[in-house]
Amino acid sequence: MDFSFTEEQQMLKDSVDRFVQNEYDFDARQKLAATDPGYSEAHWQTFAELGWLGITFAESVGGYGGSAVDSAIILEAFGRGLVLEPFLASVVLGGNLLARAGSAEQQAACLPQVIEGQKKLALAYFEPEARYELSHVTTRAEFVDGGYLITGRKGVVLHGATADWLIVSARTAGGPRDVAGVSLFLVDAATAGVETRPYRMVDGLMGAELGLSRVRVGSDALIGELDLGLEVLEWALDYGIAGVCAEAVGCMDRLQELTLEYMKTRQQFGVALGSFQVVQHRMAEMFMACEQARSLAYMAAVKVDSAPQERRRALSAAKVYIGQAGRLLGQESVQLHGGIGCTDELNVPHYFKRLTAINAWFGDESYHLGRFAGTE
Repeated sequence: MDFSFTEEQQMLKDSVDRFVQNEYDFDARQKLAATDPGYSEAHWQTFAELGWLGITFAESVGGYGGSAVDSAIILEAFGRGLVLEPFLASVVLGGNLLARAGSAEQQAACLPQVIEGQKKLALAYFEPEARYELSHVTTRAEFVDGGYLITGRKGVVLHGATADWLIVSARTAGGPRDVAGVSLFLVDAATAGVETRPYRMVDGLMGAELGLSRVRVGSDALIGELDLGLEVLEWALDYGIAGVCAEAVGCMDRLQELTLEYMKTRQQFGVALGSFQVVQHRMAEMFMACEQARSLAYMAAVKVDSAPQERRRALSAAKVYIGQAGRLLGQESVQLHGGIGCTDELNVPHYFKRLTAINAWFGDESYHLGRFAGTE
């Protein structure tokens, strides 16, 4: 496959790379991570001004009509800088789901404000007992007086505490594990009965636990068709997989650079560590793993809008390999840096933490190996 960028995509890549290099050094990133929101609102407005928040949305709502490849370009650069802003949560997951299945009224009300950086979305789909099974939904939405009452709990809602709107999966028919009967709802985060408990995750990003106690929404809050939300949710999470795969490549690429630089300057027995053949072999293995991961990440982005079976196989294959490659790059980088590689003051372990979190998001290796085998 030809993964060459178009002229516009190369310009996009140069723009994001330049921002990360100039505005997102490690010390600045750590200061942002320690704040309450966990990111910079000023940076978020810059994203909006540069058009990154509208890159994949239709021109009719103020976007630029881009594709998953454009999102991957942005997220790969974000991975190099360990960017904290909620691009994945608000644009890739929430925004793209709403753009695909939301009504014209929902899109007109929400997407322009997301694109302009005024409002943010978050996707609340995960439940504590569900593991990675999307059909395991115990949160219920009961039709009452022309609207719905939503009651339940959601866990690990990425940037859920700073979102203005929540896209919530809830069961409107059937039992807790039935494929049919899951619906999606657009919920204003300020609605009575919505409770969020934010916390900082291992990679520095912000997550939240979400409680829903008889949250009332109108019938116009339903996204897509009643009882048939699972297919749309799966597509959105596959879009998210393509995004985190690209971000992981950015993390790995930067880890490889940092380790190579250290091997050239750190001396042992009077010579640079990089002069030892065994170290050169390990660096070569890291380079090859990173390049293979990059190819798979962009293949996954290309396949996001393919037929469901083809999409699932491509995304699961990419997720498995990139999870394995990320662990290899992380372990090798930490070990080759020696004792300093385990310190919080060095950026290397923070990249490893992010790669570890990415491996768990949207299904780990075991889950995706099973999904890949099930699509044969």
